[in-house]
Amino acid sequence: MNQLSDKELSALNDLLSEEELLIKKFKMLAEHSSDEKVKAKFNDISNKHKEHFKSLYSQLG
Repeated sequence: MNQLSDKELSALNDLLSEEELLIKKFKMLAEHSSDEKVKAKFNDISNKHKEHFKSLYSQLG
């Protein structure tokens, strides 16, 4: 794999931070939801962002 430039690393770091924040937000929303369908949807969204995070993180190694 080619080494990433400083600009690419910076952009990747920003994206990872954004995904991490979205994971936390949707987990929190799920925890505070009383509607089971809404809770499940928020958990699904959180899990999708976890997958995005893992995919982005894999670009580092």
